[in-house]
Amino acid sequence: MNNFSYIKVSDTQQAIAELNGDIRNKAVAGGTNINDLLKYFVTKADKLVDINPIQESNSIIRLDDGGVRLGALHTNADTAYDPLIEERYPLLSKAILAGASAQIRNMATNGGNLMQRTRCYYFYDINTPCNKRDPGSGCSAISGHNRIHAILGQSENCIAVFPSDMCVALAALNAEVNISGPNGERKLPFANFHRLPGETPHLDNNLIHGEVITSIDLPAEGFAKNYSYLKLRDRSSYSFALVSVASAFELEEGSIKDARIALGGVAHKPWRVLEAEDFLKQKEPTRENFSQAAQIILKGAFGYEHNNFKIQLANRAIIRNCIMALNPESQRPGAKPSR
Repeated sequence: MNNFSYIKVSDTQQAIAELNGDIRNKAVAGGTNINDLLKYFVTKADKLVDINPIQESNSIIRLDDGGVRLGALHTNADTAYDPLIEERYPLLSKAILAGASAQIRNMATNGGNLMQRTRCYYFYDINTPCNKRDPGSGCSAISGHNRIHAILGQSENCIAVFPSDMCVALAALNAEVNISGPNGERKLPFANFHRLPGETPHLDNNLIHGEVITSIDLPAEGFAKNYSYLKLRDRSSYSFALVSVASAFELEEGSIKDARIALGGVAHKPWRVLEAEDFLKQKEPTRENFSQAAQIILKGAFGYEHNNFKIQLANRAIIRNCIMALNPESQRPGAKPSR
């Protein structure tokens, strides 16, 4: 048992003061990930700062520019079932509901979803080398059982993947993350929030120690007419994605005016390739064009002994999901899949 102190705070500035920029102090909200990390001795904390009482971070509000702000402490379940999100951002609602179990979604928070850590077996096994847990010790997954691991953006130091479903949709929607810390407030484009492993796989994101996520902003365009979220996994109940795809289109007179495609389960962060989206603009929404976009997205992908299959799986998932986005009704329970 690791001893630690525990304190509740009532506002963001108090939370920042208690965290004090020290890596040994951790914020806790729903606790659906950090509690496991503490129990398995994957991480340690001298102090847990309970941020749940911060009321200003627990809401969903409309913004003057037509967008929507998601409170960092609003739960995943309340966000997914909020009538405003269901109506204007159904892609986000679908992605959230594809993640975890109902019980976990009732506890997990929006900010915590961004902060969750990889489910790599070797990261959780403290008896094996892992550069994310112990920098410089090596990556056991590269020569180990790597079926769930990365095929894009990996490095010789780490081939772990980021497990979130919600974040794949947020990446596709061009969300922004609002952050408060000792140096004031700042806004970070969602694409720049998470990091690829490179030489520093122990750094999951670009938060500075002592900063906290206060909210997430969604732009006015929610792609409510043509969208789809597809999650391929070993079992349909409570399993992380082998490959997931968020697709959204704005169609005009039979051609694609705007396109968004983001992948999960394939890299250390939600994977999005703007070149592929630009390729699709002003083109017809056909299987052939979606296939070419998939090739652009997966350019440079490579696998290991146990996960080579994910490259072909991702290719087919992109094409299938883009076609599904043309007819969101195909996602209803019992509907026949698109051909």
